[in-house]
Amino acid sequence: MAEQVNGGLPVCPVNKKCGGCQLLGTEYSEQLKNKRKTVAGLMSGICSVDPVVGMDNPLHYRNKVNAAFDIDRHGKHISGVYKAGTHEVVNVESCLIENEKADAIIGTIRGMLKSFKIKTYDEDTGYGLIRHVMVRVAHATGQIMVVLVLSDPILPAKNNFVKALRSAHPEITTVVLNVNNKKTSMVLGNRNITLYGPGFITDELCGKKFRISPSSFYQVNSEQTEKLYKRAISLAKLSGKETVIDAYCGIGTIGLVASDKAKNVIGVELNGDAVRDANTNKKANNTTNISFYNADAGEFMERLAAEGEHVDVVFMDPPRSGSTEQFMDSVAVLRPDRVVYISCNPETLARDIKYFRTIGYKAKTVTPFDMFPYTEEIECVASLTNMMGKKALATVDDDEE
Repeated sequence: MAEQVNGGLPVCPVNKKCGGCQLLGTEYSEQLKNKRKTVAGLMSGICSVDPVVGMDNPLHYRNKVNAAFDIDRHGKHISGVYKAGTHEVVNVESCLIENEKADAIIGTIRGMLKSFKIKTYDEDTGYGLIRHVMVRVAHATGQIMVVLVLSDPILPAKNNFVKALRSAHPEITTVVLNVNNKKTSMVLGNRNITLYGPGFITDELCGKKFRISPSSFYQVNSEQTEKLYKRAISLAKLSGKETVIDAYCGIGTIGLVASDKAKNVIGVELNGDAVRDANTNKKANNTTNISFYNADAGEFMERLAAEGEHVDVVFMDPPRSGSTEQFMDSVAVLRPDRVVYISCNPETLARDIKYFRTIGYKAKTVTPFDMFPYTEEIECVASLTNMMGKKALATVDDDEE
């Protein structure tokens, strides 16, 4: 369905049903002003706030698209997003913030189901085959992955299905069958079967190559991610002599980008699959000054401190719930010169910056980034400086008392 523009604002026919774009009726420049105002309010009395870094073209930025499949009351196949707070599928033919190629591929698959006699999965009865389709599009390389999320590992006429799909979209570089046979709200199951291509795609970010598998975490707005990472690296003030820790490192994105300007980088991640991807990315970039460890980052830093090791910079990128006091205390035990905090929730960022102040770290400014235009989400990056030298945490606590 073609997008419409009314008075300079994009119009979506399912906006009220979907609820994904809360700010679709607001001019983009006004969205940026309001988001800065939100962050400034949260940071009042804590630190200053820069203008929000926005996009030149804030449409069709999502490089990963998930579509749930169902049938409507007329028996017609539909696909799209769940209506807010429900598992009722809202049929989406095209989305203003999703990659257009991804939407077209999902539409083609929806149209193929009838001829291939593929039933959509029913959550109540457990009957049916296709649950979701996920499409990932590499921003720099153009490679495209299609993941068919099925309740069973057997896809009837799978070779013909893939052939027909690639005939309509020859730009597809890999097709993966993901098996999810559990009653769960999770999109992906644990088993992947490659039907075509290598089973992954490769993208480039800030000059580095990254291998992306079906379950890999990878920022959905590549253009803004590059801007955010460049800002984060600049805040780290790397000269080539520093030892850096990338906590919550995932597949190693920020650590690999920082490796060009640091002496050594240590990536720490609790998810074993992500660590395997990170090591693959290390080899793909011929990077020799970075090491990845499958461990709890807080415990890892405490062990380094106990061994008398010094770290100059810690990058941290926690989930929406923010960091924990235990993790921040472990940072204080290690006493890096700077902490660069990437946050997807300014409320928990403000809370954590306040706590960091009690253990000897102070933020000067926060830079907001609009990673998700037309939504209320705000990403931020902040640099916190060690105000206490290399004092141990116990000494800091004594001073506070």
